[in-house]
Amino acid sequence: MNEGEGYAVPGEGPGGKQQVLERTTGADGPDTADRERQVLDRIERVRRRKARVREERITLAHGAGGKATHTLIEAVFLESFRNPMLEPLEDGAVADGLAFTTDSFVVTPLFFPGGDIGDLAVNGTVNDLAMCGARPRYLSAGFILEEGFPVADLRRIAASMAQAARTAGVWIVTGDTKVVQRGKADGCYVTTSGVGTLERPVRLSAAAARPGDAVLVSGPIGEHGITVMLARGELDIEADLRSDTAPLNALTDLLLDACEDGAVRCLRDATRGGVATIVNEIAGASQVAVVLDEDAVPVRPAVRGACELLGIDPLYVACEGRMVAVVAGEFADAALAALRSHPLGSEAAIIGRINDDPPGLVLLRTSFGGTRIVDLLVGDPLPRIC
Repeated sequence: MNEGEGYAVPGEGPGGKQQVLERTTGADGPDTADRERQVLDRIERVRRRKARVREERITLAHGAGGKATHTLIEAVFLESFRNPMLEPLEDGAVADGLAFTTDSFVVTPLFFPGGDIGDLAVNGTVNDLAMCGARPRYLSAGFILEEGFPVADLRRIAASMAQAARTAGVWIVTGDTKVVQRGKADGCYVTTSGVGTLERPVRLSAAAARPGDAVLVSGPIGEHGITVMLARGELDIEADLRSDTAPLNALTDLLLDACEDGAVRCLRDATRGGVATIVNEIAGASQVAVVLDEDAVPVRPAVRGACELLGIDPLYVACEGRMVAVVAGEFADAALAALRSHPLGSEAAIIGRINDDPPGLVLLRTSFGGTRIVDLLVGDPLPRIC
């Protein structure tokens, strides 16, 4: 940071909207640097506190991918299951030449423009394996069905999963089905797990980012979350949008082929919590500063307009067919060209850089010339979008 630039501690304000203070640039004062350091020290003290779930019961915020989710994972699951493979909290576990991941899907509505819970489940698991640098191979599928759920809808979901698996080049090889009483579920929930093979000498990690690296996104953000929200019909907003749900394994292969070993530091698909959550995880794990350029982040006008009406920042809205990549600075142009050579990455962009200070924070250079902190939200304004 430069003298004369001040930041406020991010937090949660009325209505769940993140409260931040734009950087102000003006006459330098003698205490400016001290005030900035006090703010950063306060943030660091808060982040060093041991995770503790203060609520007595689970809330929707605990499944939204933000601070509440991270606290739940660290205070309950990580505390109970702690081991070296789990502790990095990556998209999947990597061992013995294999990558393994699992995910559950509770999206509502089950069918939405551009996809449904079936292809969402397959693509989500394929993408988690691809983000580990693995070749996705085999999937399992577990179904929890509510009594009274239409068989025709189940056939439609199964057909969608089969098509998505063919597109991604994977097989669904095992599964399970349970039925619960009417009113005890929401029609259909799907859990998928996947196994992939590691065929490259790569080790991708959120803790591998270094100063000078470039941050890329593979396409316009926020389409899935806004599409699902509008499909619920609860808001009088119309927009020509479709979910971006898609398998990213072919796109990942092109990116890795374009860069030498070790040049691709980290890959993450920007699902719950959106791009903002992903870059915060990278900043925290690597203890670096992620500096994003607001004007460089691709957002379709329909998504931006809907977000403005809803009071939501597109950076926090989920995608299901977009990935964030951190790449060594000297390979940024090659990585961008590789992404743009594939239809799913034709609108890819370099959206920021990795700096060394302030460590653990994400900063956004705004369109107005200021800079603000982009923190994790406690919850998510768009629940049950995957």
